Amino acid sequence: MMKSIGFLEFNSIARGIEATDTMIKAAAVDLIFSKPTCPGKFITLIAGDVAAIKASMEAGRACGSIYVVDYLVIPRVDPQVIYAINGVAPVENFNALGILEFFSVVGAVTAADAAVKAAEVNLIEVRLGVGIGGKSFVTLTGDVSGVEAAVEAGAANGIDNGLLVNKAVISSPRKELYDNLL
Repeated sequence: MMKSIGFLEFNSIARGIEATDTMIKAAAVDLIFSKPTCPGKFITLIAGDVAAIKASMEAGRACGSIYVVDYLVIPRVDPQVIYAINGVAPVENFNALGILEFFSVVGAVTAADAAVKAAEVNLIEVRLGVGIGGKSFVTLTGDVSGVEAAVEAGAANGIDNGLLVNKAVISSPRKELYDNLL
C-alpha cells in the first residue's frame, strides 16, 4: 500500500525524462508513471515512503531546474487518488456528480486528495492534461451533500493559487452522462 506520492510537472519533455531518471536513482521509490501531456509538458508520479519521496523530489526538482512547472508531495494519499489517475476507480453507485477543472495537472491531483478526505465520496477519474490542452479535471460521485463538501474542499487550493478554472455539482445526473464519463 502506498503511503506517499510525489508529482512533478515539467514544461520540457527532454528535461522531464532526464529528471525522472534522476528521481528514481536518488531514492527507493516506485515510478507509477512518467509521460508527456498537452501542450508539450511532461509529468512524473512516484510513490513510496515519505523520506524517499522527499529525497527523490528534491533530486528531480534540482535536475528539472527552470523547467519545473509545479510539484507536490502528499504524505498520506488516499488510495482512491491513484486508482482514479490510472482510470481504474471502481464506482458502483452513482448519485450526485462533482467536477473540478484546473489549469494545472498538480492542482487536480491535490484537489482529488482533498476532496476524498473531506467527504464520503468516490472518485471517478482524475484526467491529467492529455488531449485537453494541458488542463486537468476531477470527477467524483456520492450523495449531494458529500459531493458539495468534496468539491468545495478540492476547489479551495485551486482558488488560492489561481489554478481553478471551474467547478460544478450536478444532482441526479442521467445515467447516460456517467456512461460517457467512464
